Amino acid sequence: MIPRLSIGLPVYNGENYLAESIEALLGQTFEDFELLISDNASTDDTARICARYQAADPRVRYIRQARNIGCAPNHNFLVTQARGELFKWASHDDLYARDLLERCVDALDKYPDAILAQSFTALIDGSGTVIMPVKYALDTAVPSAPERFRSVLFDPGGDDGGAVIRTSVLRQTALTGSYYRADRTFVAELALYGSFYQVPDWLYFRREHPDRASRAFPSVQTWCANLDPRRADRLRNPVVRLYAEYIWGYISAIRRAPITWAERRACYRHLMDWAASRAFTEHGKFATDQVEADAPGISVQAVVAGQKGSSG
Repeated sequence: MIPRLSIGLPVYNGENYLAESIEALLGQTFEDFELLISDNASTDDTARICARYQAADPRVRYIRQARNIGCAPNHNFLVTQARGELFKWASHDDLYARDLLERCVDALDKYPDAILAQSFTALIDGSGTVIMPVKYALDTAVPSAPERFRSVLFDPGGDDGGAVIRTSVLRQTALTGSYYRADRTFVAELALYGSFYQVPDWLYFRREHPDRASRAFPSVQTWCANLDPRRADRLRNPVVRLYAEYIWGYISAIRRAPITWAERRACYRHLMDWAASRAFTEHGKFATDQVEADAPGISVQAVVAGQKGSSG
């Protein structure tokens, strides 16, 4: 049978947290999914861990790349392998509450105009302890495509790249690029296709640790070389090109989107305002900056399958 949901998990040398993440996914209350794992030629114990889960659960399909093709191509490869009408990228180091998938799929069934569903995010440390519940401040649920686009450009927060997304919409986008901040242009493009739904609960736990890409690759050049090894050639990919492709990514997204000419013009105006507001700053303030939310105590162990002290 064709599964309703495809989960794509790209990984490279993820032995520290991979088993925890897989346990959290396989322990979901929603079970009609396939878990596609693409190992980007890892050199640690990743292959053995994946093989063990593939042998134990028929929903798991493990694929090993012959060479390290880069983070972005590995993410995009998983979309080509997906069979489900819905798709979600998972991370080898993050955790997921048992009912995350069920509540996201239910939301998409209830709201057919929404193109993706995600829950609130809480940041966790290496041991799985919550260090900051994150406020979702984006206006991505509104019906106006230009307003959703504007909010993704200017407002802080959001982990919508890891949402449950309608596969038919996902495949109309440019997917994940390898220029600087390509993750932001991807989410902005999604916002042009339809509204986002946020499950009003902290069910997604993003792990902050020293080896996470945002920390391990601090410069523009190293960030992009991690996304695609071909970007390591500084002559062909100078920093100015990596920035220019970032801006062009937004322009291309607007040109591709199924919106009216009036909406397209409004999006271009928002983009010009956004670019002008950052023209004379060294880095600007990116929309990924997190804002802490007021939230009651959140116990990862109580809500994530496979955790010590969990009932599932």
